[in-house]
Amino acid sequence: MIQACLRVFLAALLIAPLFAMAQTVADDGPDYARWNSAAGRAEKAIDARSDTNSVFESLRVRITGFRDEFDIARQANQDRIATLREQLAVLGDPPGATGSEPPETTARRQELTEQLQRFQVPVKTAQEAFTRADGIIREIDNIIRERQAQRLLTLGPSPLNPALWPEAGQQFSQALADLLAERRVFSDPLHLEKARANLPVVLALLFVAGVLLAKGRAWPEWLGASLREMGGRGTGLWTYVISLLRVILPVLGLLAFSRALLIAGLVGLRGTAILEVLPYWGAILLGARWLSETLFARDENRAYFQLEPALRARARRDITGLAIIYVLRDLLNLLTEFSDFSNATQAVLGFPLLLALGALLFRFGQVLRHYRSAPATEGAPASITRFPRLVRSFGTALCVLALAAPILAAIGYEAVGAALLYPSVLTVAIFGAVLSLQSFFSALYATVTGKAEDAAQDSLIVVLINFLLVLGCTPFLALVWGARVADLSELWSQFLLGFQLGDTRISPADFLTFAILFIAGYILTRMFQSALRNSVLPKTKIDAGGQNAIASGVGYLGIFVTAIIAISSAGIDLSSIALVAGALSVGIGFGLQNIVSNFVSGIILLIERPITEGDWIEVGGHMGYVRNISVRSTRIETFDRSDVIVPNSDLVSGSVTNYTRGNTVGRVIIPVGVAYGTDTRKVEEILREVAESHPMVMPSPSVVFQSFGASSLDFEIRAILRDVNWMLSVKSEMNHKIAQRFAEEGIEIPFPQQDVWIRSAKPE
Repeated sequence: MIQACLRVFLAALLIAPLFAMAQTVADDGPDYARWNSAAGRAEKAIDARSDTNSVFESLRVRITGFRDEFDIARQANQDRIATLREQLAVLGDPPGATGSEPPETTARRQELTEQLQRFQVPVKTAQEAFTRADGIIREIDNIIRERQAQRLLTLGPSPLNPALWPEAGQQFSQALADLLAERRVFSDPLHLEKARANLPVVLALLFVAGVLLAKGRAWPEWLGASLREMGGRGTGLWTYVISLLRVILPVLGLLAFSRALLIAGLVGLRGTAILEVLPYWGAILLGARWLSETLFARDENRAYFQLEPALRARARRDITGLAIIYVLRDLLNLLTEFSDFSNATQAVLGFPLLLALGALLFRFGQVLRHYRSAPATEGAPASITRFPRLVRSFGTALCVLALAAPILAAIGYEAVGAALLYPSVLTVAIFGAVLSLQSFFSALYATVTGKAEDAAQDSLIVVLINFLLVLGCTPFLALVWGARVADLSELWSQFLLGFQLGDTRISPADFLTFAILFIAGYILTRMFQSALRNSVLPKTKIDAGGQNAIASGVGYLGIFVTAIIAISSAGIDLSSIALVAGALSVGIGFGLQNIVSNFVSGIILLIERPITEGDWIEVGGHMGYVRNISVRSTRIETFDRSDVIVPNSDLVSGSVTNYTRGNTVGRVIIPVGVAYGTDTRKVEEILREVAESHPMVMPSPSVVFQSFGASSLDFEIRAILRDVNWMLSVKSEMNHKIAQRFAEEGIEIPFPQQDVWIRSAKPE
């Protein structure tokens, strides 16, 4: 299964050949003779359903290659076809039976129609071939899936049946005997002669292997100790790299050892097969040990899962045991290929491994179920500590699978049991690898930026990298759990084809074109807005509100034009999605009518400008200065420095008092009361002098004898201020001045008085 995961990388290598093939197809066109032959062969195989899965897979690969050619061919001449259609549209429809048109127009229409049909023929041919190829691929996939499901659900022999044990033991003993019998090659003169000829190379490789196997884990420890003594940045990064070297160097030693024996030629066919996968097995065992020491480190400060020391040690042993069982199962599969074990023998020999694997997996799941969220200690990885419930749920799932799989295998569904347990082990390995890579990139980011490792774990870049790592492991998980490389390739092909919207197919390339053009246009619009707002408009005589309206309008217009250009450049036909847009607009009209109303009101405010930024207004019981007019709402800053967000529709449809619309001139009214018996003319003279002496008051203020109040004679100063924004300050200063002048002139400012009379009751 791990080998299947590696095929994803090989599939990625097909991108460059596909581009080269696209150029070839564009020049020469598909070979339809070869295609008809291959398609006929595939359809006969589908009808017969007698070929093996490997034959169907090879047929599928071939048909997929043809389909890619047809996909490229059906996109050919699209620009020329579109031009011809536009030319025909200009000429209009042919006249009816009673109509007539110039002969030149009729001849030109016929010529254009013939050209259009000539260019459409290869496109339609490619489209038909593409549809046929796509149908063949789907049929092949269905056959393979049906066979996989049938293999899983077929009830086989039970490994608990004692009658099957003698045959299994006999076949296994024979396989071991055949393996040991290959030692006779040591006495073969030809093999000995070959070994003597390659003796220097063999000895050199054996020496390298011995050094790497003996010192491959000690040298990284020495290097790590030296780096820790030096200190400095990148401690976590170097620790990670050094821990990997403890795996890589011994694996290289195993590789040198296997190559030495293979070059010597002193092993047979079975021994050659074992030596070829020996480094792979060593990588599994050493990688499992490295992964266990990374996730459940002895040092609590470096462990991902902050468990008790006994539980961490148990988890390390369980992971190592899982790797050993996985290697033994791979060895058993290798012996099965050479000895052709029967189904009963495979079930009997595989059941002990399956049972041991289930027990270890259950123990490991129990460890994860004990995990509880705890505050991360300094230097501890923080990514997994935020999801304790997810970890416990994963542990519970492992426990359930570990119990169910051996029971199913004991009944006779050995394929189902293996399909549940071994992918579970690989899933644990994949998740562990993702966590370790997250730690690596966090340490790398901390080293590059100079930040502390704890702070780097919470940075946006590291979070995005972690998300991409989780997303990137999805194809590997799909392969582990039974998906084929062809399935993933098909999903990728469908993704590249895009999706249909109306009469337009939108592909990832179209979307990328749209995104790039829109982002570039948006940036240019903002730069132009900034230049207008800061450099151009301030040099004109337009007021601040007008400048803001122009800058905002340019921004809205620029974004709208940018969207239109991006959509057109991406090849999206707006007319084809008009019906869909019309249907959506009905729902938007009902569901988002307030937002649309506020948006339209914002446009009206910018064009009509009943209020502008900096105006002093009163609306809905709130009074303050307009600080910002956006597309949905307007922000008002009140006199207590709090912000009030007012929907634009309230400003357009409601009553708004604008104290500074057009200019800052405004009136102030100051009421004053004096005691009865005061000379009213004297009071009027004093109030007029006070008003005229204030520098903010414009000439000719008025003093009004307003009324005879309940306890005072009521006067009012009515003055026009040069700047109404200073109203409160002017009121305060003039009241101070009035109080001072009244005190000097002996004028009394009355206040309400009440006399209370107490009448005693007469005695009876």
